Amino acid sequence: MSWNSSSHRVAVVGAGAAGTLTVIQLMRQAERLGRTLEMWLIDPAEQAGPGVAYGTSDPRHLLNVAAGRMSAFPDDPEHFLRWLALGHPSAAPGDYVSRQEYGRYLTEVFERTAEGCRKTRLHRVRDRVVAAREQGAGCALRLAGGGELRVDAAVLALGNFAPGQDWAGTELRESGHFVADPWVPGALDAVPEDEDVLLVGTGLTMADLAVTLARPDRVLHAVSRNGLVPQEHLAHAVPAAAPPSLDGSRGLDALRRDVRRYLAASRRAGGDWRPGMDGLRPVTAAVWQQLSAADRTRFLREDLRLWEVHRHRMAPGTAVAVRELRSSGRLRVGSAEMVQAEPSDGAVSVRLSDGRRLRVGAVVNCTGAQTDLRRTADPLVRCLLDQGYARTGPAGMGVDTWSDGRLVPAAVTSASRLWTLGVLRRGNLLESTALPEIRSQAADVANSVLTALAGRHAPGATDRYGLSLSTTREAAEVYNEALERILAGEHGGETLLTEAVAADPHFAAGHAALALLGHECGALVDPASALDAARRAAVRRADDRERSLVAAVDARLTGTEESGKAALLSHIAEHPRDALVVSAAVPTISFNGVTSGEETWALVEGLSGTYGADWWYLGQLAFVRQEQERWQEAEALATRALAARSSAGHAVHARTHVFYETGEHRAGLAWLDEWIRRHGAGSSHRSHFAWHAALHELMLDDRPAVHRRYHRELVASKVSGGRVLVDSASLLWRSRMAGSWRGELPVAELLDAAPEHWLDAPATAFAALHSALALAASADLDGLGQLRGYAVTHRQETFPLVIAPLCEALSAVLRQCWQEAAMRLWPLLPLLHRVGGSKAQHEVVEETLLHALVSGGEHERAAELLSARLDRRPSPLDRRRLRTVSGRRQALEPVLHPHG
Repeated sequence: MSWNSSSHRVAVVGAGAAGTLTVIQLMRQAERLGRTLEMWLIDPAEQAGPGVAYGTSDPRHLLNVAAGRMSAFPDDPEHFLRWLALGHPSAAPGDYVSRQEYGRYLTEVFERTAEGCRKTRLHRVRDRVVAAREQGAGCALRLAGGGELRVDAAVLALGNFAPGQDWAGTELRESGHFVADPWVPGALDAVPEDEDVLLVGTGLTMADLAVTLARPDRVLHAVSRNGLVPQEHLAHAVPAAAPPSLDGSRGLDALRRDVRRYLAASRRAGGDWRPGMDGLRPVTAAVWQQLSAADRTRFLREDLRLWEVHRHRMAPGTAVAVRELRSSGRLRVGSAEMVQAEPSDGAVSVRLSDGRRLRVGAVVNCTGAQTDLRRTADPLVRCLLDQGYARTGPAGMGVDTWSDGRLVPAAVTSASRLWTLGVLRRGNLLESTALPEIRSQAADVANSVLTALAGRHAPGATDRYGLSLSTTREAAEVYNEALERILAGEHGGETLLTEAVAADPHFAAGHAALALLGHECGALVDPASALDAARRAAVRRADDRERSLVAAVDARLTGTEESGKAALLSHIAEHPRDALVVSAAVPTISFNGVTSGEETWALVEGLSGTYGADWWYLGQLAFVRQEQERWQEAEALATRALAARSSAGHAVHARTHVFYETGEHRAGLAWLDEWIRRHGAGSSHRSHFAWHAALHELMLDDRPAVHRRYHRELVASKVSGGRVLVDSASLLWRSRMAGSWRGELPVAELLDAAPEHWLDAPATAFAALHSALALAASADLDGLGQLRGYAVTHRQETFPLVIAPLCEALSAVLRQCWQEAAMRLWPLLPLLHRVGGSKAQHEVVEETLLHALVSGGEHERAAELLSARLDRRPSPLDRRRLRTVSGRRQALEPVLHPHG
């Protein structure tokens, strides 16, 4: 092939599992994007894949995770099982296979991926990187064998560092009877065959080496400060429990109590603590990051070892072998430290802190990898720390990273060109060494690297997903920051877009994005003017994708409901990485959407291969999963997205809905209040999250809390744009319907602050729904009549189908014509999905129906509706209302049926 001089140059340092999976992800994602990539994989090892973890020569060393959870790809969970079945037809998801076998799997996947790439050229360099430095827009890596490699970005997949040795003392280390790192090939060859052995450390390394070193006439002594040995996996795999809602910001003591309660509940529900322990996995990183620095240090000192022996468990086969060795006396485990070791007569005389004296042929270091990089002698790590390209991570573990794995510099001010994953991220994530975490990080890092490099060598500017932008570099940079904020649901997107088109008035995509925001979100921009500017710019300077974008936005704003929908979906089919248009097509916290139900689900799910582990996409998928009532999956996806970007609005929204729809009102309220406290100031959807919090308070039947929430967070002075109606006014009306707000509703200030034309000529059915509720809250019969007239003649059929009869129903409620109101509201319930928005937003119509039924004395129908709601989602409010209407119905029985 003819190699493109504009290709990106990326190096991955380390060919173990983490580095190999990162290379695989970079190749796959670059191919999918049609991006040209030149890559270097640098490591002295002969093969890519096994590394230390899976390079053992002992076939008795087993994976510590069942085969069904060891796929190389987070989006293809059965990939390893399919590969395994080729050689082992009877392999099952719960099998614990040899680590050697898994190493072969990684090597084969790596080789096949490289062979199938057309856009990627891979160089395999068998050498070590000993230093790095900034070089122009990239970095330069110095090799131990001489020379430098200049690249645009580098990923450091350095794996585990050798265990610390300071505890052993100089005399033992130099005696020839000390195995400093048992995983170095040939390291155990020096252990005498006819001598006992001391293993210092009682973790998973000890368990593996006990299997390897066991002899009929040998005693293995294993000691550690606590003497704890890893627990074992169940012989038959059990699904993880649903992740709990935990809050590390409340302190370590409170967190300990909450975790114990959760594990106890797991044990009561399933008979074992292990599903609960596995259920902690998706939330561990987020909770660790919430802990204060002091509490993290306390956890490492007081809780880490107990956590590790339960979290990192032995394979059942390994556990059986260890039990047999212990019961036979050939493995003796104790709680002690080595006090003294003196070489003597071809052996070592050891004194332990518990008073024992041992004569052993070797002392083997099983203390685990060194995590404090300030104590490592690795020249590359020393260079990074000394030159300020990296700094040590929280609690002194690993290096500090941003959420996408990029190194946080200590001294330099320019953006880092270095990423990392795996053990180096333990300080930020705590759990960062097992394959399920590594494979997700590899996908995320690959995505981050390609995104960061998207415009560096391209002939023109690009957006964060690599789509070209026909504009100046300055305008493109501002646009990308705007897009980032829009996708995250943060303030400032509209202002930045305005700056982008001011910097380049002929920027078609920038004008189109502004028009879309103005139309969909009530942004302070004239959609018609922005659309006209986009049309003119598209004629003057735009590529096919940008012209398609302008045409799609044009159809959405000026065409019929169906033509706008068709244009958006057609654009996505041709340009699936246009995330802004995908957002506009999907009902979310930001956009009303043009799809609903299974159509939305199919659209979002179909984009998995396009976006992979992108945090914005994970939030979108999490919202789909909660709509499908797949609560556990939604929670896990949202948690993963929030670990990558804690302000990710769609992920917050999805998790908020999981709490609400499962009736976890107290837990949901506590979590949401804490998120608002931490991130609400930067969120453009703060008022919507406040609305969600108020819904929890409403469902908890806490009337004073609802009032406080409104006056503190939802008055007109605290809300902007369409949110004054969508969140604030709708809450007032809903509270009135639920009996939680008595007296005059303070809605006048909201109407005054509403965006222009929202009350008399709303652009979307979603806006019209909330305009109708606001008019009802203000008892404006004339306004409802005018809105009905507007809806009846509207070109989008949802207006005459849903909005017009809703206006009639609300007018009937204001006139206290309860039977008429109920008659008009019932048929609307199955049609509300057409206006966009969520089920939680549509419920305001159901609340209005309940109010009409109860007010009109139709207690039996009200009881049926309340019972159905309670079956769907428990709440104190609905339980109280059901008791009330049931009591009234029973009181009326003698009157309605006097003869029994």
